[in-house]
Amino acid sequence: MSLKQMIVFIGVSYGIMALLPILVGDIPFIMNILVMCLIWAVVASCWDVMMGFAGIFSFGQVAFFVIGAYCSAILSVSHGITPTVAIVLGGVFTAGMGVLVGLPCLRLAGPYIALVTFGVHMALQPLLRGEIGIAIGSGGALGLLTIPPISLFGYDFTTNNIVPTFYLILLISLACILAIMFMIKSYWGNAFLALKDSEEFAMSLGISAFKYKLMVFAITSFLTGIIGGVYGHFYGVLSVRMLDLDLFSILMVMILAGGLGHFPGAVLGSFLVVAGSELMAPLGAYRAVTMGALVVILVLALPDGVMGILFKWLNKGNTDNQVVNHSNGSVH
Repeated sequence: MSLKQMIVFIGVSYGIMALLPILVGDIPFIMNILVMCLIWAVVASCWDVMMGFAGIFSFGQVAFFVIGAYCSAILSVSHGITPTVAIVLGGVFTAGMGVLVGLPCLRLAGPYIALVTFGVHMALQPLLRGEIGIAIGSGGALGLLTIPPISLFGYDFTTNNIVPTFYLILLISLACILAIMFMIKSYWGNAFLALKDSEEFAMSLGISAFKYKLMVFAITSFLTGIIGGVYGHFYGVLSVRMLDLDLFSILMVMILAGGLGHFPGAVLGSFLVVAGSELMAPLGAYRAVTMGALVVILVLALPDGVMGILFKWLNKGNTDNQVVNHSNGSVH
Protein backbone atom coordinates (compact mmCIF):
# COMPACT_ATOMS: atom_id res chain seq x y z
CA MET A 1 0.00 0.00 0.00
CA SER A 2 1.35 3.40 -0.99
CA LEU A 3 1.84 6.27 1.44
CA LYS A 4 -1.10 8.12 -0.10
CA GLN A 5 -3.39 5.11 0.30
CA MET A 6 -2.28 4.68 3.91
CA ILE A 7 -3.01 8.33 4.67
CA VAL A 8 -6.47 8.02 3.11
CA PHE A 9 -7.25 4.80 5.00
CA ILE A 10 -6.09 6.19 8.36
CA GLY A 11 -7.86 9.50 7.73
CA VAL A 12 -11.14 7.75 6.96
CA SER A 13 -10.84 5.36 9.92
CA TYR A 14 -10.07 8.06 12.48
CA GLY A 15 -12.54 10.44 10.84
CA ILE A 16 -15.33 7.93 11.39
CA MET A 17 -14.18 7.44 14.98
CA ALA A 18 -14.25 11.20 15.52
CA LEU A 19 -17.85 11.38 14.29
CA LEU A 20 -19.18 8.50 16.39
CA PRO A 21 -19.55 10.47 19.67
CA ILE A 22 -21.69 12.98 17.79
CA LEU A 23 -23.87 10.21 16.38
CA VAL A 24 -24.24 7.99 19.46
CA GLY A 25 -23.98 10.61 22.20
CA ASP A 26 -21.93 10.35 25.36
CA ILE A 27 -23.10 6.89 26.44
CA PRO A 28 -20.32 5.75 28.83
CA PHE A 29 -20.37 2.11 27.72
CA ILE A 30 -19.97 2.95 24.02
CA MET A 31 -17.42 5.69 24.68
CA ASN A 32 -15.27 3.31 26.71
CA ILE A 33 -15.28 0.85 23.81
CA LEU A 34 -14.21 3.62 21.42
CA VAL A 35 -11.39 4.68 23.74
CA MET A 36 -10.14 1.09 23.99
CA CYS A 37 -10.23 0.82 20.18
CA LEU A 38 -7.90 3.82 19.95
CA ILE A 39 -5.52 2.55 22.64
CA TRP A 40 -5.23 -0.99 21.32
CA ALA A 41 -4.81 0.26 17.75
CA VAL A 42 -1.42 1.67 18.80
CA VAL A 43 -0.33 -1.44 20.73
CA ALA A 44 -1.37 -3.77 17.90
CA SER A 45 0.33 -1.59 15.27
CA CYS A 46 3.60 -1.54 17.24
CA TRP A 47 3.50 -5.32 17.55
CA ASP A 48 2.77 -5.56 13.83
CA VAL A 49 5.90 -3.51 13.07
CA MET A 50 7.96 -5.88 15.23
CA MET A 51 6.70 -9.12 13.71
CA GLY A 52 5.27 -8.17 10.33
CA PHE A 53 7.94 -5.72 9.14
CA ALA A 54 11.09 -6.39 11.15
CA GLY A 55 10.48 -10.14 11.38
CA ILE A 56 11.22 -10.19 15.14
CA PHE A 57 8.91 -12.68 16.85
CA SER A 58 8.55 -10.72 20.07
CA PHE A 59 5.83 -11.70 22.52
CA GLY A 60 6.56 -8.89 24.96
CA GLN A 61 4.33 -6.10 23.67
CA VAL A 62 1.74 -6.43 26.44
CA ALA A 63 4.59 -6.34 28.98
CA PHE A 64 5.88 -3.06 27.50
CA PHE A 65 2.34 -1.66 27.63
CA VAL A 66 2.10 -2.54 31.33
CA ILE A 67 5.59 -1.20 32.05
CA GLY A 68 4.68 2.16 30.50
CA ALA A 69 1.39 2.28 32.41
CA TYR A 70 2.93 1.43 35.78
CA CYS A 71 5.96 3.68 35.31
CA SER A 72 3.82 6.71 34.50
CA ALA A 73 1.39 5.93 37.33
CA ILE A 74 4.14 5.44 39.93
CA LEU A 75 5.85 8.69 38.91
CA SER A 76 2.56 10.55 39.38
CA VAL A 77 1.34 8.83 42.55
CA SER A 78 4.58 8.37 44.46
CA HIS A 79 6.68 11.26 43.18
CA GLY A 80 4.07 13.91 42.35
CA ILE A 81 5.10 14.33 38.72
CA THR A 82 2.52 15.88 36.39
CA PRO A 83 0.73 13.14 34.40
CA THR A 84 1.66 14.61 31.00
CA VAL A 85 5.36 14.60 31.94
CA ALA A 86 5.03 11.19 33.61
CA ILE A 87 3.57 9.68 30.43
CA VAL A 88 6.54 10.87 28.37
CA LEU A 89 9.01 9.65 31.00
CA GLY A 90 7.15 6.34 31.10
CA GLY A 91 7.57 6.04 27.34
CA VAL A 92 11.31 6.78 27.59
CA PHE A 93 11.73 4.24 30.40
CA THR A 94 9.82 1.63 28.40
CA ALA A 95 12.04 2.32 25.38
CA GLY A 96 15.07 1.69 27.59
CA MET A 97 13.56 -1.58 28.78
CA GLY A 98 12.86 -2.49 25.17
CA VAL A 99 16.53 -1.99 24.32
CA LEU A 100 17.60 -4.09 27.32
CA VAL A 101 15.29 -6.89 26.20
CA GLY A 102 16.43 -6.48 22.61
CA LEU A 103 20.16 -6.80 23.33
CA PRO A 104 20.14 -10.53 24.18
CA CYS A 105 17.64 -11.13 21.39
CA LEU A 106 20.22 -9.97 18.82
CA ARG A 107 22.06 -13.25 19.33
CA LEU A 108 18.89 -15.29 18.91
CA ALA A 109 16.41 -15.97 16.13
CA GLY A 110 12.84 -17.09 15.55
CA PRO A 111 11.23 -19.04 18.41
CA TYR A 112 14.09 -18.29 20.80
CA ILE A 113 13.29 -14.55 20.67
CA ALA A 114 9.65 -15.41 21.29
CA LEU A 115 10.63 -17.45 24.36
CA VAL A 116 12.81 -14.68 25.82
CA THR A 117 10.24 -11.93 25.31
CA PHE A 118 7.39 -14.10 26.56
CA GLY A 119 9.55 -14.90 29.58
CA VAL A 120 9.72 -11.15 30.28
CA HIS A 121 5.94 -11.03 30.04
CA MET A 122 5.52 -13.93 32.48
CA ALA A 123 8.12 -12.61 34.94
CA LEU A 124 6.61 -9.14 35.14
CA GLN A 125 3.46 -10.13 37.04
CA PRO A 126 5.20 -11.74 40.05
CA LEU A 127 7.72 -8.89 40.02
CA LEU A 128 5.01 -6.24 40.33
CA ARG A 129 3.08 -8.27 42.92
CA GLY A 130 6.12 -9.11 45.05
CA GLU A 131 8.30 -7.18 47.46
CA ILE A 132 10.24 -5.42 44.71
CA GLY A 133 7.02 -4.14 43.14
CA ILE A 134 5.69 -2.95 46.49
CA ALA A 135 9.00 -1.20 47.20
CA ILE A 136 8.85 0.79 43.95
CA GLY A 137 5.20 1.69 44.50
CA SER A 138 3.30 -0.77 42.30
CA GLY A 139 0.75 -1.48 45.02
CA GLY A 140 1.46 -5.20 44.93
CA ALA A 141 -1.48 -7.52 44.33
CA LEU A 142 -3.93 -4.65 44.95
CA GLY A 143 -2.48 -2.56 42.14
CA LEU A 144 -2.69 1.22 41.92
CA LEU A 145 -6.07 2.75 42.66
CA THR A 146 -5.56 6.52 42.83
CA ILE A 147 -3.84 7.49 39.59
CA PRO A 148 -4.42 11.18 38.80
CA PRO A 149 -5.99 12.05 35.43
CA ILE A 150 -4.31 13.93 32.61
CA SER A 151 -4.69 17.65 33.21
CA LEU A 152 -4.09 20.36 30.62
CA PHE A 153 -4.60 24.07 31.25
CA GLY A 154 -6.48 23.29 34.45
CA TYR A 155 -8.90 20.87 32.76
CA ASP A 156 -9.01 17.26 33.96
CA PHE A 157 -9.55 14.58 31.32
CA THR A 158 -11.39 11.84 33.19
CA THR A 159 -14.11 9.26 32.62
CA ASN A 160 -16.55 11.85 33.97
CA ASN A 161 -15.69 14.08 31.00
CA ILE A 162 -15.68 11.18 28.59
CA VAL A 163 -16.20 12.98 25.26
CA PRO A 164 -13.37 15.57 25.61
CA THR A 165 -11.15 12.81 26.98
CA PHE A 166 -12.02 10.64 23.98
CA TYR A 167 -10.90 13.34 21.56
CA LEU A 168 -7.63 13.85 23.45
CA ILE A 169 -6.88 10.12 23.28
CA LEU A 170 -7.91 10.11 19.61
CA LEU A 171 -5.27 12.77 18.88
CA ILE A 172 -2.60 10.86 20.83
CA SER A 173 -3.50 7.60 19.10
CA LEU A 174 -3.52 9.27 15.68
CA ALA A 175 -0.10 10.84 16.34
CA CYS A 176 1.34 7.42 17.26
CA ILE A 177 -0.20 5.74 14.19
CA LEU A 178 1.13 8.46 11.87
CA ALA A 179 4.59 8.09 13.44
CA ILE A 180 4.45 4.35 12.71
CA MET A 181 3.26 5.01 9.15
CA PHE A 182 6.06 7.44 8.32
CA MET A 183 8.61 5.11 9.92
CA ILE A 184 7.41 2.22 7.75
CA LYS A 185 7.59 4.35 4.60
CA SER A 186 11.03 5.75 5.44
CA TYR A 187 14.50 4.30 4.94
CA TRP A 188 14.12 2.68 8.37
CA GLY A 189 11.08 0.72 7.21
CA ASN A 190 12.94 -0.47 4.12
CA ALA A 191 15.83 -1.55 6.33
CA PHE A 192 13.45 -3.51 8.57
CA LEU A 193 11.99 -5.32 5.56
CA ALA A 194 15.42 -6.02 4.09
CA LEU A 195 16.61 -7.58 7.35
CA LYS A 196 13.43 -9.62 7.56
CA ASP A 197 13.70 -10.97 4.00
CA SER A 198 17.44 -11.68 3.96
CA GLU A 199 19.60 -10.49 6.84
CA GLU A 200 22.90 -11.53 5.24
CA PHE A 201 22.11 -9.76 1.96
CA ALA A 202 20.92 -6.64 3.81
CA MET A 203 24.11 -6.53 5.85
CA SER A 204 26.14 -6.82 2.64
CA LEU A 205 24.45 -3.60 1.51
CA GLY A 206 25.61 -1.82 4.66
CA ILE A 207 22.46 -2.21 6.76
CA SER A 208 23.41 -2.81 10.38
CA ALA A 209 21.28 -5.56 11.93
CA PHE A 210 22.42 -4.49 15.41
CA LYS A 211 21.40 -0.88 14.88
CA TYR A 212 18.03 -1.41 13.23
CA LYS A 213 16.86 -4.29 15.42
CA LEU A 214 17.56 -2.26 18.55
CA MET A 215 15.89 0.71 16.89
CA VAL A 216 12.66 -1.19 16.26
CA PHE A 217 12.66 -2.44 19.86
CA ALA A 218 13.18 1.12 21.16
CA ILE A 219 10.62 2.89 18.95
CA THR A 220 7.81 0.37 19.32
CA SER A 221 8.43 0.12 23.08
CA PHE A 222 8.37 3.91 23.40
CA LEU A 223 5.04 4.29 21.60
CA THR A 224 3.57 1.32 23.48
CA GLY A 225 4.74 2.82 26.78
CA ILE A 226 3.20 6.19 25.90
CA ILE A 227 -0.21 4.72 25.17
CA GLY A 228 0.10 2.52 28.27
CA GLY A 229 0.57 5.65 30.35
CA VAL A 230 -2.48 7.21 28.74
CA TYR A 231 -4.47 4.10 29.62
CA GLY A 232 -3.45 4.27 33.28
CA HIS A 233 -4.29 7.95 33.70
CA PHE A 234 -7.59 7.54 31.85
CA TYR A 235 -8.95 4.71 34.00
CA GLY A 236 -7.21 5.75 37.22
CA VAL A 237 -6.51 2.15 38.27
CA LEU A 238 -3.98 -0.51 37.29
CA SER A 239 -3.80 -4.19 38.11
CA VAL A 240 -1.35 -6.99 37.37
CA ARG A 241 -4.30 -8.84 35.84
CA MET A 242 -3.52 -6.86 32.70
CA LEU A 243 -0.78 -9.45 32.16
CA ASP A 244 -3.23 -12.36 32.01
CA LEU A 245 -3.20 -14.39 28.80
CA ASP A 246 -6.70 -13.23 27.84
CA LEU A 247 -5.40 -9.81 26.86
CA PHE A 248 -2.43 -11.33 25.08
CA SER A 249 -4.65 -13.58 22.96
CA ILE A 250 -7.07 -10.76 22.11
CA LEU A 251 -4.18 -8.60 20.94
CA MET A 252 -2.95 -11.44 18.75
CA VAL A 253 -6.41 -11.75 17.19
CA MET A 254 -6.33 -8.01 16.38
CA ILE A 255 -3.13 -8.40 14.37
CA LEU A 256 -4.30 -11.53 12.57
CA ALA A 257 -7.69 -10.00 11.79
CA GLY A 258 -6.09 -6.92 10.27
CA GLY A 259 -3.31 -8.83 8.55
CA LEU A 260 0.22 -9.39 9.84
CA GLY A 261 2.62 -7.10 8.01
CA HIS A 262 -0.24 -5.29 6.25
CA PHE A 263 -0.19 -1.92 8.03
CA PRO A 264 -2.55 -0.22 8.81
CA GLY A 265 -4.44 -3.50 9.08
CA ALA A 266 -3.73 -3.65 12.83
CA VAL A 267 -5.77 -0.46 13.24
CA LEU A 268 -8.78 -2.00 11.51
CA GLY A 269 -8.23 -5.28 13.37
CA SER A 270 -8.23 -3.55 16.75
CA PHE A 271 -11.45 -1.66 15.96
CA LEU A 272 -13.20 -4.87 14.88
CA VAL A 273 -11.91 -7.12 17.66
CA VAL A 274 -12.44 -4.71 20.55
CA ALA A 275 -16.04 -4.14 19.48
CA GLY A 276 -16.55 -7.86 18.84
CA SER A 277 -15.03 -8.82 22.18
CA GLU A 278 -17.46 -6.55 24.01
CA LEU A 279 -20.36 -8.06 22.11
CA MET A 280 -19.17 -11.50 23.24
CA ALA A 281 -19.03 -10.44 26.90
CA PRO A 282 -22.22 -12.42 27.74
CA LEU A 283 -20.29 -15.60 26.90
CA GLY A 284 -18.32 -15.15 30.12
CA ALA A 285 -15.56 -17.74 30.48
CA TYR A 286 -16.28 -19.03 26.99
CA ARG A 287 -15.20 -15.72 25.45
CA ALA A 288 -11.51 -16.70 25.67
CA VAL A 289 -12.29 -20.04 24.03
CA THR A 290 -14.18 -18.27 21.28
CA MET A 291 -11.29 -15.86 20.68
CA GLY A 292 -8.89 -18.80 20.44
CA ALA A 293 -11.14 -20.46 17.88
CA LEU A 294 -11.19 -17.22 15.90
CA VAL A 295 -7.38 -17.25 15.73
CA VAL A 296 -7.45 -20.69 14.11
CA ILE A 297 -10.21 -19.69 11.69
CA LEU A 298 -8.45 -16.46 10.70
CA VAL A 299 -5.14 -18.21 10.07
CA LEU A 300 -6.82 -20.80 7.85
CA ALA A 301 -9.45 -18.70 6.08
CA LEU A 302 -7.77 -15.27 5.95
CA PRO A 303 -3.99 -15.71 6.27
CA ASP A 304 -3.46 -12.09 5.20
CA GLY A 305 -6.36 -10.70 7.23
CA VAL A 306 -8.94 -8.18 6.09
CA MET A 307 -6.27 -5.86 4.74
CA GLY A 308 -4.92 -8.68 2.57
CA ILE A 309 -8.26 -8.71 0.75
CA LEU A 310 -8.11 -4.93 0.37
CA PHE A 311 -4.52 -5.11 -0.95
CA LYS A 312 -5.57 -7.65 -3.59
CA TRP A 313 -8.46 -5.43 -4.61
CA LEU A 314 -6.18 -2.40 -4.93
CA ASN A 315 -3.55 -4.36 -6.86
CA LYS A 316 -6.27 -5.75 -9.14
CA GLY A 317 -7.49 -2.22 -9.79
CA ASN A 318 -3.97 -1.05 -10.64
CA THR A 319 -3.47 -4.04 -12.97
CA ASP A 320 -6.76 -3.34 -14.75
CA ASN A 321 -5.78 0.32 -15.22
CA GLN A 322 -2.45 -0.70 -16.74
CA VAL A 323 -4.23 -3.06 -19.15
CA VAL A 324 -6.62 -0.29 -20.22
CA ASN A 325 -3.77 2.18 -20.67
CA HIS A 326 -1.79 -0.37 -22.67
CA SER A 327 -4.77 -1.00 -24.95
CA ASN A 328 -4.92 2.76 -25.55
CA GLY A 329 -1.30 2.76 -26.60
CA SER A 330 0.40 3.94 -23.42
CA VAL A 331 1.48 2.43 -20.15
CA HIS A 332 1.90 4.58 -17.01
